[in-house]
Amino acid sequence: MIKRNDFVYSEESEPHRVRTKKILNQFPHLRSLIGKNPLTIFAIIGLVTFMIGMAWLVRDQSWWIIFGAAYLLGAFANHSLFVMIHECTHQLLFKSRNANRWASMFANLPHLVPGAITFEKYHLKHHSFQGIHELDADLPNKWEAKLINNSFFGKVIWLLFFPVFQATRVSRLKEINLFDGWVITNIIVQLVFTAAIWYLLGWHAVAFLFISFWFSIGLHPVGARWVQEHYLTYTSEQETYSYYGGFNKISFNVGFHNEHHDFPSIPWNKLPQIKKTAPEYYDTLYYHKSWTKLFFRFLFDREISLYHRILRKERGRVTLADTSKPDMELVKQPEEELLTVAD
Repeated sequence: MIKRNDFVYSEESEPHRVRTKKILNQFPHLRSLIGKNPLTIFAIIGLVTFMIGMAWLVRDQSWWIIFGAAYLLGAFANHSLFVMIHECTHQLLFKSRNANRWASMFANLPHLVPGAITFEKYHLKHHSFQGIHELDADLPNKWEAKLINNSFFGKVIWLLFFPVFQATRVSRLKEINLFDGWVITNIIVQLVFTAAIWYLLGWHAVAFLFISFWFSIGLHPVGARWVQEHYLTYTSEQETYSYYGGFNKISFNVGFHNEHHDFPSIPWNKLPQIKKTAPEYYDTLYYHKSWTKLFFRFLFDREISLYHRILRKERGRVTLADTSKPDMELVKQPEEELLTVAD
């Protein structure tokens, strides 16, 4: 791998539709895994309760304890809540889209920053238009990649302020309407919750929740997940990478990322069954075993930069209208149509 001054451009379509079709042709019974897991709501309730309980415990503690608790406990719980929002985004809890949205906003509460509904808007486009710079918010801005490049200090800053860099990408995705009634509702709910925490528990409790949020998607081992999923960290141009390490147990199998992109309508608890059923399709791919190892490798390896992402200019056969359809609507369509529409 050499130092790059631009992204990697591909003339090929994104790999997941092709692999999904092959797997379903060979293992058609995998369709039985598609569905909902309403029990996930109890995981959300437990995690939100845990974060509020932690905020209560540290409400009168020193800043050292607040930062330590946020880094060692809060960041992991908040990261898991992001995974829960992800499940709601793909409508993997309830049949009603609105019920999933309310569940995602509930999971969003300890983050303080209203992001559940906007994540839905942009993440579904990431699946449908993977690698299209004007529609895939998971890709860094060109100025962002140039600014950070392969510098150790640049990558530290990038992870430390990752939420800020993500927010700047919104202006690039001009075809997506950011504000609507649901986004405003999300903002109001978060403001009310934050005000309640401040009034009942004080500023230290609010600070604990915010610091936990900041660590959970930034300069922390779980922050390596954003590198793991799509950055080219091996000497191949494989576009998506899975993680099969121990943190999957507390992160609801979010590391099974190739499996998720291949089958976005299968809930978190069944993702390992995809790999178990079709190992020949996944054992031959590069994967990661440790987020912590990847975290430090990303920071110190000067051959890895933000330019190590695959971009494509061809949208393929997916239209903007397609991405608004619920997951379960799509899985009921003929197989060929399922494979040309991501979500």
